Amino acid sequence: MKKMIRLMTCAVVAAMSMEAARATLNVPSNGSDGHLVVTNNLVIDLSQAITAPWDSINTGANIGLGRYDSGKWAVVFHYESVTIQGGATVTFKNHDSRAPVVWLVQGDVTINGTVSLDGQGSQPASWLAVPGPGGGRSGSGYYAPGAGASPGFGPGAGRYPNDVYGWATGGSYGSVGWNGGAIYGNPSLIPLIGGSGGGGGPVNGINSGGAGGGAMLIASARTLTISGSIHANGGSTYSASTEAAAGSGGGLRLVAESLVGSGLIQTLGGVGPSWNNGSQYGGLGRIRIERSTNTFNGTIAPTGPSVEELSPGATPVIWLPTNGPTVRIVSIGGKSAPADPRAEFGAFGADVVLPQITNVTVVVETTVAESDSTVSVRATPRSNGNFSERIASLTQVVSEDPKVIRWTANVPVSDGYAAIQVKVVRP
Repeated sequence: MKKMIRLMTCAVVAAMSMEAARATLNVPSNGSDGHLVVTNNLVIDLSQAITAPWDSINTGANIGLGRYDSGKWAVVFHYESVTIQGGATVTFKNHDSRAPVVWLVQGDVTINGTVSLDGQGSQPASWLAVPGPGGGRSGSGYYAPGAGASPGFGPGAGRYPNDVYGWATGGSYGSVGWNGGAIYGNPSLIPLIGGSGGGGGPVNGINSGGAGGGAMLIASARTLTISGSIHANGGSTYSASTEAAAGSGGGLRLVAESLVGSGLIQTLGGVGPSWNNGSQYGGLGRIRIERSTNTFNGTIAPTGPSVEELSPGATPVIWLPTNGPTVRIVSIGGKSAPADPRAEFGAFGADVVLPQITNVTVVVETTVAESDSTVSVRATPRSNGNFSERIASLTQVVSEDPKVIRWTANVPVSDGYAAIQVKVVRP
């Protein structure tokens, strides 16, 4: 009997020693959103997030709602652990800013069900397909005289119509969509951004394009198990009669001490219309995986993700450094632009209201960007034609250290709603 007691005591001590020695990453999570346990389908409403710094602590009725940090352009959740049971699917309702999602987790993340940030597929002609959080909306289809189709939204948005074929083009991101624009972003997915929308159909009654897939970062201090699936695919345009184009895949960044499981990680572009043999497809998205140990043997699509092996106990980089490059729109047509634009096309007014004009002057400010950078300003209409884009000229060096420069572009616009987007390409 005494021998049995000694054996049992040793076994307990050994188990405690293994747990104490278990390595963890230094993930900056305060755990104030508690344990997320999902047993049935769940829609997480990002519009309910509290506007607050990303590392703030949620209390009381705010627990579980997350926080929206406009400076990081992200809706951030601080969980103690995450468990999504088999058969359950987690989807998201967009924040008004359409920011991407960040889960910072103190413990394990187990995904036996599904996490979806897919972009919406083609919608009726007068609608815009909704992107996953952090992605770009689609272009509208032609739906009435004077309400023609439009291009998609996002840095790699698809055009309408394509100059060669007269059809809309697919959204791009990690690869080029069908006859689409240039790729964008970087393999590190810092900053975090999703896919771009496809152009709308140019013929009366033809549908909208597909929206871009969203973007998400999951950072677990311990083990990330994916036995189910996580995906941020672009929206498709399956209809046999549509000439609209699909959206590109989004961005998934997965960080953990250990990555395990045999599930699916996916950021594919949307599928083009069947009548065109699947053409007008969206480009592929981006996947970034950072881990200390890896036994994941599931499917990753597209193949060849960006992978970094972390040292045990490492501190992963979550955000751009505070002295990193930034860009903002200072003014549009002489009117100050909001630091955190929220307006939708026709739903809640506009961020900036201008008189009838054919060109608008846009002033842009960059920080820590070289003087020989290329700054382009794009105006994308809600309907009736393609986006217009102009290269901005350097007009003023505000300071040398840090380097702050103002640029100016005169961009053609038409009546109605339009979104102004800025892209900076550093040499």
